[in-house]
Amino acid sequence: MPIDLNATHDPKRRSWVESANAADTDFPIQNLPFGVFDDGRGPRGGVALGDSIIDLKALLDTGEIAGAAAEAAAGDTLLPLFACSRSEVSALRARLSDLYRADGASDRTHAHDALVPMQNARLLLPAKPTAFTDFCTSADHILRMAGSGGRTPMPAWATLPVAYNGRASSVAVSGTPVVRPVGQVVPPGSSDMVVAAEPMLDFELEFGAWLGGPVNSLGESVDMTQADEILFGCCLVNDWSARGIQFYEMLLGPHLGKSFLTTISPWVVTMEALAPFRVAGRGRTADQPDLPSYLDDPYDRSSGGLNVELTAELDTGAGPHTIVHTNVAELFWTLAQMVAHQASGGAPLEIGDLIATGTVSGAADEARACLVEITKLGKEPLTLPDGTQRTMLEDGDTLTLRGRAVAEGYVPIGFGPCAGTVQPARTTR
Repeated sequence: MPIDLNATHDPKRRSWVESANAADTDFPIQNLPFGVFDDGRGPRGGVALGDSIIDLKALLDTGEIAGAAAEAAAGDTLLPLFACSRSEVSALRARLSDLYRADGASDRTHAHDALVPMQNARLLLPAKPTAFTDFCTSADHILRMAGSGGRTPMPAWATLPVAYNGRASSVAVSGTPVVRPVGQVVPPGSSDMVVAAEPMLDFELEFGAWLGGPVNSLGESVDMTQADEILFGCCLVNDWSARGIQFYEMLLGPHLGKSFLTTISPWVVTMEALAPFRVAGRGRTADQPDLPSYLDDPYDRSSGGLNVELTAELDTGAGPHTIVHTNVAELFWTLAQMVAHQASGGAPLEIGDLIATGTVSGAADEARACLVEITKLGKEPLTLPDGTQRTMLEDGDTLTLRGRAVAEGYVPIGFGPCAGTVQPARTTR
C-alpha cells in the first residue's frame, strides 16, 4: 500500500542544525536515516542529520523519545527496529523531525546534547543480515553482457528477477578494506587453471533493501502488496566481483567470485523517507513477455520504481573521478517484485534479510555500472583525466558509490558514501 506523505516530507521544513539545511547534504531533516555508531562510548543507534548523528539512547534516557521503535532503534543493532510496524517507525521519525525542526520547541537542551559530530564517530554495520540475496535486475546489463560475449541470454531474465543467495557473513560497512581474493583462475592468454591472486577485480554499483515484517512462514508465499510492506529501507551496495574466479567457476552460479566482500552504506533510508521519490516501474516492450500474475500489481506498475541517481567514483591516487551515472529507475524489476519472487517458492523471508538489485546499468554508455561493461570485457580500457587507464581495479584504487533521491518539489535525500580501497592479496595457496 502507498505510504502517505506527511509533515516530515515538507520541503519547507528546516532544521536548527544548520548543516542539515545545506543544499548538498545527504541528510536534511526530510531524511532521518537510521544507523549504528560508536564515538568511544560503545555502539548504539543513531540518526543522521546534516554533519551530526542524533544519539537515540541519549534522547531515550532523557524521555524526549519513547515507545517500541525508539527503544528498538537505540541499541547496537537495528534488527529490532526492522521488526517494528511502519506506524511505530513513522511516529519515531515524526517525533525526531519535530525535535530538530527550526520552528519547533524552544527548549532544545536535551536535543542539542544528543548530537554527536559525525566526524568523531565510527559508523558500523547497521545490522548483521540474516541472509543476503543478490539479484540481477538490469535488462541493459544482462543484454549488454550477453552481447559482448557473443551469447543469447537465457529467457528467464525477462520472466523473473534472476538471483543467487550470497554470503551474509561477508557483508561489511563502507570503509572496510577490499582484500584481493585468491582462487582458481585462468590467466588471460592461457588455457590452464592456476591458483593465484584475482587478476580481474571489479565493482558493481548496486542498490539494496533491508526487509522488515511481517514475513512469511515456510511453505507460504507473499503477494505484491505484502512484498512492498515488507521493505523497511534502502542502502547502497557494492557487490565486489572477482571476475577471474567467477568466470572459471560458473557452472551452477557465482560462489567464491562474489562471496569475499559485499560493501554497504551505513545508513538505512526508510521507505517512508523515500515515498516522494516513487516512480513508475520500467515498462515492457511489445516483444517482451507479459509479467507473471504473481509479480504484477497496479500500484507497483505506477509506483514500484525509485528515482535515485547513482554514481561511482574511482580514485587511483590523483583524486576521485566519476565513471558512472545511472538511476535505480532504469531497473527492469522492482524491489517488491524481488521480494515476492524470493518468497514465491515457499522459502521463508526473515526480518533483517538484505537484498540487492545487481548491477544498476542503464541504456546510456555513462550508465554502465561495472568495469566489465565499461571496458567491454577489457577490450577498451577506461582512460581517466590524468591519462591513467584501467581495465580492472588495481591495488590502492578506491571506489566510492553515492546515491541521491530526487523529485521536483521535494528536498533531495542521500545515503552517504559506500566506499572501499583495494588491498593486495594476503596469501597465495
